[in-house]
Amino acid sequence: MLSIVLVSSSEAQTETGGGGGGGGGGSPVCAEADRASLVSFKGRIIKDTTGILSSWIGRDCCGGGWEGVECNPAGRVTVLQLQRPATATGDAAADRDSGLYMKGTLSPSLGNLNFLEVMVISGFKQITGPIPESFSNLAHLTQLALEDNSLVGNIPPGLGQLSSLQSLSLSGNRFRGQIPPTLGHLTNLVQINLKRNFLTGPIPPTFQNFHALQYLDLSFNMLSGLIPDFIGGRYLPNLTLIDLSNNQFSGQMPISLFSLPKLLDLSLNQNQLTGIIPVQVEGLKSLTSLSLSSNRLTGHIPISISRLHNLWYLNLSANGLSDPLPSTLATGIPSLLSIDLSYNKLSLGKVPDWIRSRQLRDVHLAGCQLSGTLPSFAKPDSFNSIDLSHNHFTGGISNLLANMSSLQNLNLSNNQLKADLSEIKLPDTLSSLDVHANQLTGSLSGSTGILNDRASRFLEVVDVSNNQISGGIPEFREGLRLKMLEVGSNKIAGPIPNSVSNLAQLERFDISRNQITGTIPTSLGLLMKLQWLDVSINGLTGKIPNSLLGIERLKHASFRANRLCGEIPQGRPFNIFPAAAYLHNLCLCGKPMPPCRQSQ
Repeated sequence: MLSIVLVSSSEAQTETGGGGGGGGGGSPVCAEADRASLVSFKGRIIKDTTGILSSWIGRDCCGGGWEGVECNPAGRVTVLQLQRPATATGDAAADRDSGLYMKGTLSPSLGNLNFLEVMVISGFKQITGPIPESFSNLAHLTQLALEDNSLVGNIPPGLGQLSSLQSLSLSGNRFRGQIPPTLGHLTNLVQINLKRNFLTGPIPPTFQNFHALQYLDLSFNMLSGLIPDFIGGRYLPNLTLIDLSNNQFSGQMPISLFSLPKLLDLSLNQNQLTGIIPVQVEGLKSLTSLSLSSNRLTGHIPISISRLHNLWYLNLSANGLSDPLPSTLATGIPSLLSIDLSYNKLSLGKVPDWIRSRQLRDVHLAGCQLSGTLPSFAKPDSFNSIDLSHNHFTGGISNLLANMSSLQNLNLSNNQLKADLSEIKLPDTLSSLDVHANQLTGSLSGSTGILNDRASRFLEVVDVSNNQISGGIPEFREGLRLKMLEVGSNKIAGPIPNSVSNLAQLERFDISRNQITGTIPTSLGLLMKLQWLDVSINGLTGKIPNSLLGIERLKHASFRANRLCGEIPQGRPFNIFPAAAYLHNLCLCGKPMPPCRQSQ
């Protein structure tokens, strides 16, 4: 452990001066060359709202006062670890919007930190520009993480000279071009993460040199070509994670891919893969998660998939897989918790008994030609998510929801369900409810409605559009978490309540195609997060209130086919929305409609 070097108050305030040498207390002051490199980096950051760099003052960058900087006993910088502080809540969305960032570019001077072993500069959103070529000089570097910034350009081929590198993460930037083949020289790599960029082209053949590699994540790019044969047990025997999802890979999955005995997670979803799921899938003895969704796979689900004893997550949705399901699934995959077979060419008729009898967390069987009444599950209290949408279910909903004490997401949309909303008892835990395009009746309001105080405590998404719901829009209490409320295409009447302003988190509000009357409340302008507003095809009167100009995030609005009159709010985005958003009213005027007459 390094002891802190005390410096005078005048030294603590200066940004320049002082070379390496004794610090008076036995601990060396950092080498002047290293300090100069760090000060140059700080100079390239034109704004820092995190406050991290405000600690970089005084002569001694090794005394413990410079946040994110660590040194060896000789006073040479070995660690530069700068990460954007998380919010106190730990909420990812709040973290993104927290306003904490650095703005600037990466200084080439960082390439002069000759003893640097760890460089982490991540999460700052507004650090842009390229990776300096000088970074290829960091011969002692074992970890390089430049994640979640806005870096641009190509990945420098010179990074292939960092022969000591064990972990390379450039995820969440704006890199373009192909992955440089020189990265294959990094034979000590244990982890490579290039996800969420704009990389194109194939996986370089030189990647077969990564004999120590355990973690390979190239997801969310525009990579193409075949998945190489060398991604398998012969060349990369230590892989535990492969994520090639959300790219443009084509062709068949190589058989070699299924000879990785240590692989835990395989994600190939959202590509253009063809052919069958090979029977050799059983070779992935340790596999816990398999996602092949949204490809062009055909044929049957192989019997051998039942022998994956550690598999808990299976997603084969949005392919062309056909009947029948393997009978061995009834007793196989003993660890299974989550299954998604949606949108294939399966005609299941009913939910298989082996699914209804298991203790599962997620069941997604959308578009599987299911009919009859909704199923009941033997162990309902284990469920987190159920999707039985786009099927042919009839009858009510209540039996399905009995004892669903942990359910968070429910999608029963696009069926022929008939139920009175007032008779549906939602689980207290529910955060997302989608029952649109059914034959539901009843009212949203009242003590037993789905938006009553008890049921709506955690609700964030409610879509009951395209039903036969009547009654009025309920009053909304403070503290509701609703982000999306879709009640369009029903028989709802009455006014929009002033208490709509209590939906402070609301991003999407659609009440179109109903029988709603009265005026648009000025309190609607308090919904600062609103992005989508549709009140079209109702009986609303009066003006569009100018208070709506305060909704700065609004991207879509429609007031069409009401009885509105008066000047359209003259400010962005209202006066630049297309005229179609205001047509078929009594007398709306002003941009983008014709000018108002003096009397209006």
